[in-house]
Amino acid sequence: QVQLVESGGGLVQAGGSLRLSCAASGRTFSSYDMGWFRQAPGKEREFVAVIRGRSGNSWYANSVKGRFTISRDNAKNTVYLQMNSLKHEDTAVYYCAADANQQYSTSPAAYEYWGQGTQVTVSS
Repeated sequence: QVQLVESGGGLVQAGGSLRLSCAASGRTFSSYDMGWFRQAPGKEREFVAVIRGRSGNSWYANSVKGRFTISRDNAKNTVYLQMNSLKHEDTAVYYCAADANQQYSTSPAAYEYWGQGTQVTVSS
């Protein structure tokens, strides 16, 4: 079992930055692919970014590419999402998720474990 706890959300003006953190329990964190997803009111949960467990390879949704950076510190069992040049349309609840099967997937269905989410609101 893996427990995930996100933090770092808040209210920011358009053009600003936030860094989200996701702390994970468990001794096998480095073997999990970790993803960030977001869900805006009335919309489906959508992929934001994913990072491999050991290689650190990452992949981004086109909507955030060049503005967001996913990273991880396996010694601290933590994954981060640095968000720069934020736009109003980035407003959503952001979730981190863990995939023990290392599918490097953009689909929420591939992830077994989820955090409770953290709200990000970008004012225009």
